[in-house]
Amino acid sequence: MREILKAVARGAATIVVAPALASRHLRSLVLGRDRALEGSTQALAWVPGILGQYIRRAFLVRVLAGCHVTAVVEFGTIFAQAGARLDENAYVGPRCHLGLVHIERDVLLAAGVHIPSGARSHGTDDVRIPIRDQHGSPTLVRIGSGSWIGAAAVVMADVGRDAIVGAGAVVTRNVPDRVVAAGVPARIVKHRDPAVVLVRGEETALVACLLDITTGPLRSTPPRRRARRGPRRCRGPKIAVESSL
Repeated sequence: MREILKAVARGAATIVVAPALASRHLRSLVLGRDRALEGSTQALAWVPGILGQYIRRAFLVRVLAGCHVTAVVEFGTIFAQAGARLDENAYVGPRCHLGLVHIERDVLLAAGVHIPSGARSHGTDDVRIPIRDQHGSPTLVRIGSGSWIGAAAVVMADVGRDAIVGAGAVVTRNVPDRVVAAGVPARIVKHRDPAVVLVRGEETALVACLLDITTGPLRSTPPRRRARRGPRRCRGPKIAVESSL
């Protein structure tokens, strides 16, 4: 019975958004698909509550590259790229701004998450030309299934499956599967798999050393440290320089 009521609600929502679909189609002929989509989602973003969820979903199912009927898009969210995709049970929280992104199944986006079309959505190479007049290089950003993106995070690179991105983080590099990343720029601070130990490395904040549950830890050698030496003398003035570790 519940599924029947949902189907009826989806049908009613489709009828409600029919004028918005027609308007978007006409404007896309003049402005292009992406700008027409952005204007339409701005208008539909202000419909509150569950009514707004059904109306936005009925619209996005017909204009995005992919939008599952179980996806939920909350109040105030704007889409800027028609190539975006929302998979099964994806949840987009209030006031998000999404570009060219593929949100896989069971992903949670908290409030105010920004996912532009990669880190090169604007061109910045030529200082003689205003940034607004330079062509960018939009790239698809993938948010792996089961991941959770915290409030006000900015994600410009792929996020792996079952990963967590902390609130306010700025993701500039790909985040692996099943890790917790936080900070500006985002760094791995924890692994969600108990069979993985994280140790500090020299070049990256954390390096994963995998453990073989059946045979014990793999022989993963941590970064070597230089042996402590005495003062090192330099030619010229007699100044003792302490060796770094």
